[in-house]
Amino acid sequence: MHRRSVLKSVASAMVGAGLFVAGGKQVSASRAAKGALEKIAGLPLIETSDNTILFFKDWGEGKPVLFVHSWALNSDMWQYQMNYLASRNLRCIAYDRRGHGRSSQPGRGYDYNTLADDLALLMEQLDLSDVALVSHSMGAGEIIRYLSRHGARRISRIVLVSPTTPFLLKTEDNPNGVDRSRFDAMRTSLSKDSPHWFAAGVPGFFGAGLPGVSVSPEMIQWGLNLCLSTSLKALMECNLAMIETDFRSEMRKVFLPALIIHGDADQSVPLALTGQKSAELIAGSQFKVYEGAPHGLLFTHMERLNKDLLSFITG
Repeated sequence: MHRRSVLKSVASAMVGAGLFVAGGKQVSASRAAKGALEKIAGLPLIETSDNTILFFKDWGEGKPVLFVHSWALNSDMWQYQMNYLASRNLRCIAYDRRGHGRSSQPGRGYDYNTLADDLALLMEQLDLSDVALVSHSMGAGEIIRYLSRHGARRISRIVLVSPTTPFLLKTEDNPNGVDRSRFDAMRTSLSKDSPHWFAAGVPGFFGAGLPGVSVSPEMIQWGLNLCLSTSLKALMECNLAMIETDFRSEMRKVFLPALIIHGDADQSVPLALTGQKSAELIAGSQFKVYEGAPHGLLFTHMERLNKDLLSFITG
């Protein structure tokens, strides 16, 4: 049975009973459903304070590396980095953001504060320390907001790959940003036919047609499938948060070792507006530009990225 079907069936049964007795103690229906699901499907899950269920994966042993995925994708996007690093004595953890992948799809909580709190809860539940946080695209904002809200006690260093930080929207004090009308048009397309919008855009994410970039049709289809696993509610609200949130002041207060990596052929978030400015705002950060690399450089420049991550995390 599909995981979501199992969760729905178990949750319905527990809600009907109101409470579930486990080990002589009464627990909430949502917690009982989660526990039953873990037992049935063997899935690693955590539950947030608003009863959202988050799926995560945990590979390997050693220093923890926690991956935060892109807008519209899920933790599977990191599997090539996780497999590489886990085989080199690192513990690799990644989770599906709420509304994405195998996590539940609540109708709330897609602001950066809540998303950062979800990240904090995962680290608390797993009791992680000395963590290297690695993000791609929208995930960069979650890392920065996490540091603002929860501090750096558990974190040793951060990596921002193709970040959307510090601020995308064109305003009086951000004149090189993107005009709101372009974002509005994109959101209108998403709201009417998101499969078509992603089908048209995913090849560009993978750099299809760029000189020296080779991606199989199967990889592009796989990326499209990941996007289509995300709820429309999450797509729309996360996109709005990503567009409107200004991280400039927060990034000036980050003093951890940081590595920023960006491709100079990124068609999704321009290097000069995002990666370059992020590097300028985080004092002492390392900044690497991958020539000819698209937004999805973790696939197209996999070998180089994996080696750079290993060097920075273990250095």
